[in-house]
Formats: sequence, structure tokens, C-alpha cells
Amino acid sequence: MNRGFMIAGALAAAAVAAIVAVRACAAVPAGESYQWESGVNYQVLGRPQTTGVPKGKVEVAEVFWYGCGHCYALDPALESWEQKKPKFIEFVRIPVIWGQTHAQHARLYYTMLALHRVDLHTKIFDTIHKEGNMLAAETDEQARALHLAFFRKFGVSEAQFNAAYDSAGVAQNVERAQSLTGRYEVASVPTLIVNGTYSTSVSQAGDETRLLALINDLAAREKGR
Repeated sequence: MNRGFMIAGALAAAAVAAIVAVRACAAVPAGESYQWESGVNYQVLGRPQTTGVPKGKVEVAEVFWYGCGHCYALDPALESWEQKKPKFIEFVRIPVIWGQTHAQHARLYYTMLALHRVDLHTKIFDTIHKEGNMLAAETDEQARALHLAFFRKFGVSEAQFNAAYDSAGVAQNVERAQSLTGRYEVASVPTLIVNGTYSTSVSQAGDETRLLALINDLAAREKGR
């Protein structure tokens, strides 16, 4: 999703829901092979970044935004792929930060991780795109209240929420996400980054199935280096 259209994408809940229903079972066909072209299906980053994953592992990162309809549509396919991906791939998500709303959603995401409630990842998407609650506000304090109310619905106490929300780890992760948004030169989401070296997207790969095959192939290439 391009930055200029990010709010429109967030409001297209009905259309997105239909896309999700069709695409939720996207998977890489067994034995399928593709020919990939640099500059067409993927880009080699001008400034590759180190990822810090252990030796023998390859990081695949999704740069996303909870308010992005395209990210919402892709998420079921990524969730399915994550269950079947090669063991040498470490999958992470990086919330894009272009402005205040993105920063609020990034803090929401990293608070969820700090609380060890990854089961709420899809619930956040659904709250925004199905219920029409953006979980963002004009001020950070107002956004904090919305986030607390969201977590309390799922059994998180105010004390647990405050400890995570105000933790140094969450603050550092938000700061890192903002830095990576710039270093990866992210202009649209969802963007997939393979080993800090390649970037690609659904439109570049051709469709969701091809995207999943492409990131597997690029990760295997990096592992063989």
C-alpha cells in the first residue's frame, strides 16, 4: 500500500474480507519452480543490512502496517507459510513507521509480543478492518487508552499492560522499526525483506503463491552463500 492511500486501504474492510476468504489457503505448489528476474520480481537493496540471526539461519521479514488492507489480505497466507517454511528461515514482522499512527500501531504490536500474546495478532487486524476501530488516535495518550481497552478484552490486566507498554524493550523495538523503515527504504507495504539483502512484494512476484515461492528461493540462495 502506497503511503498516500494508506487510510483508504484501512477503510476497505468489506473488500478485504472477500480477498482474505479467497486467499487464506494460498500455498506454494509442490514441485513448482519459477524463473525470477532481479529488478522485476525483487530488488537487491542498495544498502544491505545485517540481521543478527544465528549462523545457518536466514531472516525473512515482513514490513507491514495494521491499518493496511493489503497487509490484512496477505496475512493468512503468511501465517500458513510460517507453519510450513524451511527450518532455516526465521520469520519476523517489522511494523512500518511513517508517522504518528504507524508509531502507535508499532507500540501496540511490540506490546503484544512483550505480553507473549501473539495469538492477538489476527485480533488486532480484525478489530481494525472488521470492527472499524483503528486503535489509533490524535494523541498518544488517547491511543494508549484504546490499546489498554483492547488488551483488557482478552484478559490482560492494566498492571500487565502498563509494564509491557512502558518497558525499555518495547521502546527500543519501536525505535528500531523506525530506523529499519528508513534503512530498507520502505515505500509501500507489505514489503518482504530477505536476509536484509532483497526486497519484494505481491505485485513484484506476481501473486501470493509466487511471492511465497520467491522468498523461499531467495532465502535458500542466501543460505548457500
